[in-house]
Amino acid sequence: QCVNMIEIDATDARLLDLMQQDASLSNQALADAAHVSPATALRRIKRMVDSGLVEKQTALLALEATGGLNAIVEITLDRQGDEHAKLFEAAAVADEAVQQCYRVTAGPDFVLVLWVRDMPAYQALVERLFTQNANVRTVKAFFASKRSKFDPRVPAMLMVKR
Repeated sequence: QCVNMIEIDATDARLLDLMQQDASLSNQALADAAHVSPATALRRIKRMVDSGLVEKQTALLALEATGGLNAIVEITLDRQGDEHAKLFEAAAVADEAVQQCYRVTAGPDFVLVLWVRDMPAYQALVERLFTQNANVRTVKAFFASKRSKFDPRVPAMLMVKR
């Protein structure tokens, strides 16, 4: 999705913070908590959604309740050209087990965050994404034994121009 850079003010930031804490809040509840009218809240939120700043509203599952495995995987490609990176990236983002995919610098080429049901599911993912791809040189996986913090919120007040 194309993101149009928009300037936000302190009111927008309050609305964004509230939405990031609980996306299920009604427009009335958001307006009350942000100290604006419901019409103002609706208009500002629509502007931020239309611009692409608000990408998606979703439910976060408690990882501990899923019973699955969470892994952070570093991938280094053999051939570094952009076309090779795009091919790997397309395969990674299309796979349901890949929750997050980042191209990174100064180290591996990609870092993936995965969720799989169990070790056989991880082995199947390794086969389809890494082993069958002749351009994957190195795979380094780290399995989470405990999640101490997970917070996808962006501190909206830091986005306000001063």
